[in-house]
Amino acid sequence: MMLQSRGKRTICKLGYHLLTVALLVVVIFIFTEAAGAFRGDCSFFHNTFERYGVGMTVALYFTRYLTFVTLPLSLFNFLGIVLYNTWPRTPTLKGTFLHGPFICFRVVTKGLYPNLVKKNLERNINICNSIGLSNFIFEIVTDKAIDIPKNMLVRETVVPFNYRTSKKTLYKARALQYCLEDNVNTLDDGDWIVHLDEETVLTKASVIGILNFIEKGTASFGQGIISYANEEIFCWVTTIFDFARVGADYGILRFCLKYFRKPVFSWKGSYVVCNAGAERNVSYDFGIEGSIAEDCFFGLTAWKLGYSFDFIEGEMWEKSPFSLTDYIKQRKRWIQGITRTFLSRSIPSSQKCGILFMILGWVTMPLTAPNAVLVPMYPLPMPRILCFLCGFMGGVMMFLFIIGALKSFNYQRTGLLKFLVICLSPVLLLPFFVLTETCAVVYAFLTFRTIEFHTVRKEEDRIIHVKCSSFKENNLVDV
Repeated sequence: MMLQSRGKRTICKLGYHLLTVALLVVVIFIFTEAAGAFRGDCSFFHNTFERYGVGMTVALYFTRYLTFVTLPLSLFNFLGIVLYNTWPRTPTLKGTFLHGPFICFRVVTKGLYPNLVKKNLERNINICNSIGLSNFIFEIVTDKAIDIPKNMLVRETVVPFNYRTSKKTLYKARALQYCLEDNVNTLDDGDWIVHLDEETVLTKASVIGILNFIEKGTASFGQGIISYANEEIFCWVTTIFDFARVGADYGILRFCLKYFRKPVFSWKGSYVVCNAGAERNVSYDFGIEGSIAEDCFFGLTAWKLGYSFDFIEGEMWEKSPFSLTDYIKQRKRWIQGITRTFLSRSIPSSQKCGILFMILGWVTMPLTAPNAVLVPMYPLPMPRILCFLCGFMGGVMMFLFIIGALKSFNYQRTGLLKFLVICLSPVLLLPFFVLTETCAVVYAFLTFRTIEFHTVRKEEDRIIHVKCSSFKENNLVDV
């Protein structure tokens, strides 16, 4: 009976996946139709130069063709959503090694939100206990002591103010490197580390997924999906914007980790599962260039050293930024950090191809974003295949928001009407999303010479902006 029940659930989940793929095809069809791919006159208009003028025509074509720099991102997101079940069964424990390899859940914090850290620490320990996990510890790595009550399952590691790495690494990477020092590290090479942010909440499915990943034993590093709308929502706009991140987790992240076994287009900084020995070999001592997007720099360095990656079933929960200001500053840091990673000579060009397309997408966004208005206002003669590709890219991008909404909410929890409004809201907010992302891009490159690690607001009753240091050219100035 149990096997029959599982079989029925598997068939049901497969049916959901097929419906999801069908919805993706419909969305792509709508966008390709809007782009003119199915109209008989889409490939030519008479007297284009006379109609718009030479300068205007050249500018329109230039911005139109620039959009194709992000085609690989759309293609791999499409493959990830289509080829792998978007509604997988909740993972079940495949082994019996709850008392097996030691797991350290490592949380890095500046110590600005002690109540949040303590609350989530208690919740996460309870999750681990609820599935019978016993061979684990939570390590809170903080710049400022937060006086966590003594517990056999908890270790508080305070990074000394005067600690300096050999390459003068800063911020979160500095704290992570401190944990790897011989006089601090207590883990054996066969142990495992799960990196969490201070707001990250575990789920039973994610812990089981981690245990299955470790038992599988085919990769040294892994990552899974993070969603942002499971509990109280403080800013609906940023939460809706982050639907795209959830969609990209199911798309490009999952495809690259499952198929290529590499973080081709980088990966996230939390829900990172690492073999302790492999992490120590890679290290976090990357210097200034690897201090802003330490997750990207670490992933590409591990790839360079030949380590394998894999995707982990089961999702964790986090929260989106509490304001648009934090959202823009968060994206600005990512853009600057990944760009500095790309410019680094420490990482070979073969590991940079994926982030190159990401950077090109950011750099060209201020020029390509106006196409949302220019395309219908100023139609151009375009080959049918290019019309189709434009529609394909737009459809996939829109669907990332839709699948993110479908995976973040349940109509039984919200009510059908509210659920439909939430799923359709990205369509209405897409121009605002593009504008916000464009502001982050412009801000990132206007302030590129200044290195800053912005800590977003994590609790509703506090607004804290931490500017630890600025780095202009070759001069480090403590602020």
